[in-house]
Amino acid sequence: MAASVWKRCVTAAVKVKCLSPSFSARRWLLSAAYTDTKVWEAREKEPLNLALLANNMDRTYDRNLPVSSLTVSRFVDTISSQEEVNQAEYYLYKFRHSPNCWYLRDWTIHSWIRQCLKYGVKEKALHTLKNKVQYGIFPDDFTFNLLIDSYIKDGDFKSACSVVEEVMLQEAFDLSSTQILSLYALASYLATRPQLAVSEERMLGASLLLCGMKQENSVGLSAQLLGNALLGKVEMSKGIHALFKGMPLSWERGYLSRALAVMEGVAAASGDVKLSKDSLDYMNDLLQELSSSSDSKSSGEESAGEEVKKENPVDEEDEAEQANLPQYVSRFKELCSRLESEGKVDSASFLAAGTALAQQNMAAAEKPDLELYKSNMPVWEAERKQLIQREKELRKQAEQEKRVKLAAQAAAEQQGMRAEQ
Repeated sequence: MAASVWKRCVTAAVKVKCLSPSFSARRWLLSAAYTDTKVWEAREKEPLNLALLANNMDRTYDRNLPVSSLTVSRFVDTISSQEEVNQAEYYLYKFRHSPNCWYLRDWTIHSWIRQCLKYGVKEKALHTLKNKVQYGIFPDDFTFNLLIDSYIKDGDFKSACSVVEEVMLQEAFDLSSTQILSLYALASYLATRPQLAVSEERMLGASLLLCGMKQENSVGLSAQLLGNALLGKVEMSKGIHALFKGMPLSWERGYLSRALAVMEGVAAASGDVKLSKDSLDYMNDLLQELSSSSDSKSSGEESAGEEVKKENPVDEEDEAEQANLPQYVSRFKELCSRLESEGKVDSASFLAAGTALAQQNMAAAEKPDLELYKSNMPVWEAERKQLIQREKELRKQAEQEKRVKLAAQAAAEQQGMRAEQ
């Protein structure tokens, strides 16, 4: 049912593409200056042998000693092939499960993502990102943007949304550029008319909601409507407990009510904000689906037995929320009529509006990101040199302690020989 709604998004997007010359130039993606590797590649690098680094780490782990974050950083920086990316993945995992796991450096994470992009193995970057607890990969916003943009340029919107979901889980929608890229990726993926499982509706809904809340415009409000609608659908079918676990979401029931509140807020707003027609159509289809399936679903739950109840517990308060569905349907129709009468419904699709937002605002959003990135580079380099100096001092100290120990052993042996004589 939702697929028919997003078919209209695709048609509108094609029209925009035909009318907009900048679409073919892909200016709505990150600029060449943003993704350029020259600044990163120009860093001072140590001439190191990857095999020796690997051997050193293996011997250190064999002796149950911790490997330093500097050693892991050197290994990642020295990658020169896809095969070495696989090796680096292994050592990132090993480091994460070592006593030094908390000290993986920001620049190492950035370097890891860049190396995956450079050698054409984005799936490795996405794998370590989705399994961040096992690998310790928690990128900054700039690094997230590079990965999202790479998938968008390849037309892989599903993977782009997977990255956006990780941004959502880390609550990292701080940069305007990240918000714009994320909304574009989400709209593009929805335009492909995906068949979503409940878990996917939950992740997609949360991403739309939390990212949309950062944009006080028509695109952001349409995203909030869609996000609340998807989350409300999950809440109605599985209960609130199945919704917020492991998610940065409110525990308070009533996500469909919040979707209606978004509509009411737009209707009452004095500015030129609107909701896209396809987002309203989507919520209408969703409400109809919930209404038509409520009876059959409840009977199905009864026949499924206690096991299903344990997996998806629905308590009395959830049932009370489900009972509000007819009221929500009625209120939705009233608000749709009000929005239409006040000219608050945008005929352009959610994807078309997201594309326009990217075209208009991405260039300005990039500037502070690049400035921050360039300012971080010398900070990272200073921290790296400090670690190198610290390593030299510790090595020198260890050598001195070793010499003292050997001298003491030699003196003890000589004293023993004299005693025997």
